[in-house]
Amino acid sequence: MTDETNKTGPDAAATENTAEAVASALEDAANNGNAYEGEAGEPDPSEALKAENLELRDRFLRLAAEMDNLRRRTDREIKDAKSYSVAGFARDMLAVSDNLRRALDAVPTEMRATADAALTTLLEGVELTERSMLSALERHGVKKIDADGQKFDPNFHQAMFEIPNPAVPNNTVVQVVQAGYTIGERVLRPAMVGVAKGGSKDPASTADAAEQKNG
Repeated sequence: MTDETNKTGPDAAATENTAEAVASALEDAANNGNAYEGEAGEPDPSEALKAENLELRDRFLRLAAEMDNLRRRTDREIKDAKSYSVAGFARDMLAVSDNLRRALDAVPTEMRATADAALTTLLEGVELTERSMLSALERHGVKKIDADGQKFDPNFHQAMFEIPNPAVPNNTVVQVVQAGYTIGERVLRPAMVGVAKGGSKDPASTADAAEQKNG
């Protein structure tokens, strides 16, 4: 049996109790057969009944374990469906959010400083819309990946280019071109980043390499 089969819980305990009750009843029936007195050399039916009892008990416990595994797997699939059913919609909404951010970034800082009331109100409305959209997505499990200044991780980042920068360790994320997001425990969209090149090696990587060499 698998480890998952060996897990216990309220349902598993109830199943075990039922199995024990069935086994006990069969065992009692087998013991009652001890009173049987047949002719010499005739096989004792109680022995066959006991063997059948053990076989039935084993089959019952295996079936109960399979049903418990099926219940756990179904619960997990239902939970995943609830968590990730909005993934496609969330990805599309992130594209809309990107367009809002591009519209805001297209307005130079100098223009913002001298903007009239109408333009200022428009920019504030676009920013509010962007924040509201990202906040709504976060309530559904969508979270932004914190990439800037982190060590490059291919599981969460997508390197777009390298930037010579000896001031930080090699492969450090020094620029985020497009923010990445996760949904639950999965990557909804990797962060598109620029990574440093030419700096010192990452201390952790150096330590790992040394350990492997010594090993």
